[in-house]
Amino acid sequence: MRTSEKPAGRAPVNAERQPSAGALSGPASRKLPVPPRERKPALAALAVLLILGGALATTLLVLRSGDRVSAIAISEQIGAGQAFTEASMREVQIADTGIGYVAWSQRARVAENFARVTIIPGTLLTREMVVSSSREQGPGKAQVGLSLKPGQTPGTLERGDRVQVIHVPGGSSRDRQGRVLAQSALVHQIGTPGSNGANGRVTIIVDSSVSPEIVAYSSAGEIALAELPGAR
Repeated sequence: MRTSEKPAGRAPVNAERQPSAGALSGPASRKLPVPPRERKPALAALAVLLILGGALATTLLVLRSGDRVSAIAISEQIGAGQAFTEASMREVQIADTGIGYVAWSQRARVAENFARVTIIPGTLLTREMVVSSSREQGPGKAQVGLSLKPGQTPGTLERGDRVQVIHVPGGSSRDRQGRVLAQSALVHQIGTPGSNGANGRVTIIVDSSVSPEIVAYSSAGEIALAELPGAR
């Protein structure tokens, strides 16, 4: 008796081929390993500290801007080398910014000293503007009082200005030429004009070597002053 074997049937056309167990997977299905993210706690902590520090600094500035202190402001011009007076100072309230402004409580001590440079009205006084001695009012200097007529002194003259002291010869000759007696005298004081409006009193500081000559010419009405704005 024969035993017949049926031939194996063909695999369906649409059947998917399964990869064998030993076959390698293709490149598309392979993934590269991802390294774990490195954490930097020190940098994160530094960033937090910087943010907190900036916020704290801003807060301090805002708080300090509300603090007010009394300081000295100059109310009238003081020339270089000229003494301070309490009348030339006034009290102002300013924010405490840390700048070395002179406190109002020190005004009596300031009045015992001198200006290092010419100080104009409205200036807040600092320690660098104050010196304990003055060449303008030391040995070899003299204060000379002048009584001048209109035209012999500028109308804009102020205390602390610098002037030339000029001898203007008298007479009616048109060939008169002035001669400079003092090149840069300090205006120490400005007086009020006389009751008739004809005279103006000015006190200047000059070298004592020329003061007798200036006084002599002044008594004869032959002195004139020329302002030197650039010499302040």
